[in-house]
Amino acid sequence: METIYFKGTPCHTYGNIPAVGTKAPCFNLVNKDLAEISCSDYTGKRVVLNVFPSLDTPVCATSVRKFNQMAAAMDNTAVVCVSMDLPFAGKRFCTTEGIDNVEVASAFRSPTFAQQYGLQIVDGPLAGLLARAVIVIDENQKVIFSDLVEEITNEPDYEGALSVLK
Repeated sequence: METIYFKGTPCHTYGNIPAVGTKAPCFNLVNKDLAEISCSDYTGKRVVLNVFPSLDTPVCATSVRKFNQMAAAMDNTAVVCVSMDLPFAGKRFCTTEGIDNVEVASAFRSPTFAQQYGLQIVDGPLAGLLARAVIVIDENQKVIFSDLVEEITNEPDYEGALSVLK
């Protein structure tokens, strides 16, 4: 269990975020077109998991926009932006915002993602949603960067995530 904060109020997660050096759990998510995606779809690629509560909040939307800009310059790297939002919301957001360098994915059918990655918020006003985190996985499915954002209303460490990809 990790302690995070929402506007200064403590909340907790189910389990712990994967540590650097560990093997990343395989994941199954749903993309904006309702197709299932899994870790095996990214075999041989580096994967940046940008995880957040909802696209309908300013900080979450900003993180997707920033990773979309950064992803255009990344070689052999996929950026997957994960929330509990329904795929329809992801599709609407990407269409409206012109997002095309990242993949938005929903964990709404995959409670094991939230639990295996230790990111399901279990109490407080955002209970049931995902905590804000960035996890970078290398070509061998090893975690090379792991950052659970302590205050949910703050942006993630973009530069830290990108530095391990250089």
